[in-house]
Amino acid sequence: MTLARELAKRINGLNYAGLPDPAIHWAKVGILDTVGVTLAGAREDCTRIVEGVAGRGAGPSLIFGGKRRTVPLEAALVNGTAAHALDYDDCNNTLGGHPSVPILPALFAIADETGASGHDFLAAYVAGFETECKIALGVHFYHYTKGWHPTATLGVFGAAAACSKLMKLSDEQTATALSIAASLASGIKANFGTMVKPLHVGHCTRNGMFAALLARDGFAAGDRVFEHKQGFFNVFNGEGNYDAAKILPAWGEPLDIVKPGIAIKQYPCCGSTHSALDAMLKLAREHKPAPEDIDRVDVWTHARRLEHTNRPEPKSDLDAKFSVQYCMVRALLDRRISIEHFEAKAYEAPAVCTLLPRVHAAPYTTAQFPADNHFGAEVRVALRGSKALSAKVDEPFGRTSENPLPAGLLKEKFENCAARALPRERVSALYSAIQGFENLRDVREVTAIIAGETRKQAAA
Repeated sequence: MTLARELAKRINGLNYAGLPDPAIHWAKVGILDTVGVTLAGAREDCTRIVEGVAGRGAGPSLIFGGKRRTVPLEAALVNGTAAHALDYDDCNNTLGGHPSVPILPALFAIADETGASGHDFLAAYVAGFETECKIALGVHFYHYTKGWHPTATLGVFGAAAACSKLMKLSDEQTATALSIAASLASGIKANFGTMVKPLHVGHCTRNGMFAALLARDGFAAGDRVFEHKQGFFNVFNGEGNYDAAKILPAWGEPLDIVKPGIAIKQYPCCGSTHSALDAMLKLAREHKPAPEDIDRVDVWTHARRLEHTNRPEPKSDLDAKFSVQYCMVRALLDRRISIEHFEAKAYEAPAVCTLLPRVHAAPYTTAQFPADNHFGAEVRVALRGSKALSAKVDEPFGRTSENPLPAGLLKEKFENCAARALPRERVSALYSAIQGFENLRDVREVTAIIAGETRKQAAA
């Protein structure tokens, strides 16, 4: 039996009744965080442009942040772009990227058209999450270091699996959807720090849904798209640079949404800067060094992360999100990191320009962290007069389910993000609805709150 068919069997074998309580808990965490950052990103330029080009038609699916509705495929494209616009969405260690944004915009768009219970929606989300992460096990970290953006190239399979599950496709149809998705996979790191990175997500969540819709309606595809000599593994990784044997035995053992789980971002910038930010913020808040006293700043992160965050002279707001140097300066100057630090060319502030040339980034060595640590960071601030301050972290706070962001901080992040698009009373109602997501008879209750409508209006 082909890998696509084996995965399809497992996708359809997963159901809400069989989900462990931690999986339901973390699924609701992922939904809360993703809805929040999507609303916060709804008014970003990249989202606005995509909506202007592709979101013009009328349909049942809500474009988050307003009242406009369009066809499901275009709603997924626009909302997927918005969800990643701020680079504030959740991460996962296995995927090496952002697990929820490829899946949830597509599920919400389908649910707006067909209706779906909270139970069915949660099961589809977990199935999609597991699919993309287990495929990642077979291709990483060669896939990541080669230059692919796994959120998109692997997330498209998560979206296809989740949409197939929500639409109750057969094993054969689900396998076909995965096969179609393999030909729609795309996304390269050369476009990190530009509007194209969030477009990767909009494109992949739309493509995953598109694959599932095509499969539902009888579209045919090859049955060996993973294993074929010119299939996904050999084309994207190259022969000898993947291990497909890792994928199936790991399914559900444990579910990836449970362990390592969802990493909730504290800062609206590239996750590869977050361990260094944790270290620098701790140092800055404790010692409060004056900018004029800072002689030199050194930051060490993993070489794989430094490849896309070593940007000593950011050229745009999006580029600044990927500059570990700029992030270090902001942490030292403001002792916090907020959305506003990546808006309105804040990277050009005089105080920033003065300090930025003093920041030096380098990969850490095995003398600083064990070889198997991919998430550590060390910072050192040399002050005038020979005094030096230093701090070190093994992984960012909130990076795994065993080191979670406290519920209070998650709620605060959600409220701050959602309030950029909604009035406070609707933010509160939306938070309550998602907290009780498993009890929803119709997920359109959630999008009705976002749109300021009644559930009856949303269903109509």
